[in-house]
Amino acid sequence: MKMKTLIALAATALFLTNLTAQTTEISDAIINWKGSKITSDAHVGTIEISQGSLSFDGDALVGGSFTVDMNSIVCTDLNESYGAKLVGHLKSDDFFAVADHPEAILNIKNAVRTADGYTVTGDFTIRGITNSETFDLKIDGNRATADLEIDRSKYGVKYASGSFFKNLGDKVINDELELSVSFNF
Repeated sequence: MKMKTLIALAATALFLTNLTAQTTEISDAIINWKGSKITSDAHVGTIEISQGSLSFDGDALVGGSFTVDMNSIVCTDLNESYGAKLVGHLKSDDFFAVADHPEAILNIKNAVRTADGYTVTGDFTIRGITNSETFDLKIDGNRATADLEIDRSKYGVKYASGSFFKNLGDKVINDELELSVSFNF
């Protein structure tokens, strides 16, 4: 009787293990960013995803997490000297307070399959402030891409924001930070 119970428990454990989500690490990940003023003036650059994974139940995305290295931010549209000044300002307390918050995090909470990927809802944490965001994640084979906008004002990034300061004229920096994300899995 004990042997039958052990075999039944082992078979059940094996069956349940196959029902749990499988986690896949990502690679070749990059975020292209664009920040702009209310005028046509804008800056672009990159920032690295230092680690990330997706969780699947069969072939369905059910979760995931990503960590962004805020110290890796680079400006690609300015020369080295001016780019370094902009990056220094972006890392300062005026923007992302990187000394106190060296990482930004996304934890996927829900993924609904679409024709070309998923509509993903996740918790973003930037500057220690967490907000729910929804975006489309496109899948092509083992390559994933997403284009999304993050409202920086929701994360306490107030510098030259029309949401916090009036009478800035053409010095207003748009609250929407445009992100284009891509990675392999």
